Amino acid sequence: MNHYLCFDAGTQSVKVAVYSAEGECVAKAVNPTTLLYPHPGWVEMDVEEYFQLTLTGMKDCAEQMGRKGLDPASVRAVMGDGIICGVAGVDEAGRAVTPYINYLDSRTREDAAALAALGTDLWARETGNPDPLCLFPALHARWLLKNAPSRGRVRKLMHNAPYILLNLAGLGASDAFIDWGTLSGWGLGYDVMEKRWSPEQLEILGISPSLLPHIVRPWDVVGGLSEEAAAQTGFPPGLPVCAGAGDTMQSLLGCGVFAPGHAVDVAGTCSMFCISTAGIVPDLSRSGNNLIFNSATLPDTYFYWGFVRTGGLALRWFRDNVCGQPGDDGCYDRLSQGAATVPAGANGVRFLPWLTGGPKGCEEVHGCFLNMTMDTDQFVLWRAVLEAIAGEYGEIADRCRAAGTPVERIIVTEGGSRSALWNQIKADLIRAETVTLDTGGALATNALLAAYAAGDVSGGEEGLEAALQQGLRETGRFAPGPAFALPPLPNGIFRP
Repeated sequence: MNHYLCFDAGTQSVKVAVYSAEGECVAKAVNPTTLLYPHPGWVEMDVEEYFQLTLTGMKDCAEQMGRKGLDPASVRAVMGDGIICGVAGVDEAGRAVTPYINYLDSRTREDAAALAALGTDLWARETGNPDPLCLFPALHARWLLKNAPSRGRVRKLMHNAPYILLNLAGLGASDAFIDWGTLSGWGLGYDVMEKRWSPEQLEILGISPSLLPHIVRPWDVVGGLSEEAAAQTGFPPGLPVCAGAGDTMQSLLGCGVFAPGHAVDVAGTCSMFCISTAGIVPDLSRSGNNLIFNSATLPDTYFYWGFVRTGGLALRWFRDNVCGQPGDDGCYDRLSQGAATVPAGANGVRFLPWLTGGPKGCEEVHGCFLNMTMDTDQFVLWRAVLEAIAGEYGEIADRCRAAGTPVERIIVTEGGSRSALWNQIKADLIRAETVTLDTGGALATNALLAAYAAGDVSGGEEGLEAALQQGLRETGRFAPGPAFALPPLPNGIFRP
């Protein structure tokens, strides 16, 4: 029996799993990541930690297979996904020499403003992104190349999933690669429709093309598992290693999004609301819309997304810091049970979910609760948190509708999809039917892409789409209830 190894290198953890050809998860390991906050507004991680956690998870999965009488040599390929907005510098050997900076970090706000002041329409024309944003890896790269103590040793700039895959294959900086979806996570510096780096943009950014990885397809095989990695993990040397993909791209693909007009809520650490399109929509790529445009995993598939940068992270913050229950996932269910008895509108309490800084135009505003009274308890506050994030989604949906892109049905995926209360709040505030799916998440999608890369999915791209559709199972449906609006912000507090 054939098996497929996959990983999901997210903000809060690295998940590694093995799936059978029938789509059954036969082994899985999850290990938490470390986030550091060296200065206000700064968030740093270690991309080498991502690699080591992947090795640890792989070893665990190989041992689980052995206990079940399954041979790790039956694994046909390895495929992974990672964060699309984050970058680190690597040396000649392909090992990290700088911190890994991702979308949670705000240190490049002034640089974003300076680039925006140039007034060029080149960004919008070639990337679909009219506004330089501090979450873009292009700006992280500029900061690292100017400020990192080890900047002189940087030979390539890499995202976390390609870094893991490069080192699993024992490759060096000269072999560095990036798939076309993750490429579009750079935000600036490339031509999204042509799937190439943009010499004109790179000149403006001051980033040498020699520091950039070559562009590949997500299912391209970039090498084989190195002898060293094989010895550490228990999987066979030479195991085909695929190029990988972006986490958001894989979440959309796993939801069966192959054509324009689909809306997907990726309710992860960074809560993202995505709308699939056939390409750049000028009315959505206007400055001030606060929407980001990306290429998806499959050819000629694209999407816009808006986000609450600390959406899902705000839930963990509330559990850990407000409720004092770190690590207790059952706390979420208890909070939602209590919050279900709180009327829509959270008794007038309003939460601003901008724990690491607000969106463009509100960068200096941070998270807070407003309109609390002596009757406010943690259930009211919890409902206010859920409503705030759903309200941000509603604003994104309204901008899409105003541009002629309908939003009538929303697919909800990732961890947030498990909350019936939150799903109903989203349906009510966005005014669209909300559907939850059991898809297996990005891991199951990665396993299927690994099978595709290994030649085990017949029928080409159409066969891949059919296989993805077969894996979808609807688990919930939420129709919009009585309409309600979020409590108004007090005078003096403005939205962009």
